[in-house]
Amino acid sequence: MAFTPSARTLKRLINLWPPFLGAGIRVLHISDDFRQAEVMLKLGLSNRNYVGVHFGGSLYAMTDPFYMLLLMRSLGPDYVVWDKAGHIDYLQPGRGRVYARFTLDDATLATIRAATAHGDKYLPELTVDVVDEHGQVVAQVRKTLYVRRKPGKPASA
Repeated sequence: MAFTPSARTLKRLINLWPPFLGAGIRVLHISDDFRQAEVMLKLGLSNRNYVGVHFGGSLYAMTDPFYMLLLMRSLGPDYVVWDKAGHIDYLQPGRGRVYARFTLDDATLATIRAATAHGDKYLPELTVDVVDEHGQVVAQVRKTLYVRRKPGKPASA
């Protein structure tokens, strides 16, 4: 049986993960139902670029695993979920602390379940904004995920 940590334990484990720890990325919250997560990146020496603002790779890294993790836990063990692609648009320099809030709503999950009900793959595209402390969008990240119901598993509502 696979290890399936609670939201609280997963948050602690991710916050201790060396790539996030070294980059200054911190998970602030993962909801108990795995429908929401909030991540913060504080500007520091380890993640600033040549001109003194957030390094673009750190901005992308703070968003990388979360939609996949939330979908895996929200859909359950009858589904295969992978990151397929990611795209980031840098809209303005990131200074200070920046945040990303990930949310999965009922409509998104229903669409995914319907699209995969007969074993077909589905490639949902989910978007998250990286915002600064004033609510200004610093970057927008689009994640394409691969989702398929495992063979032999009945479709669930």
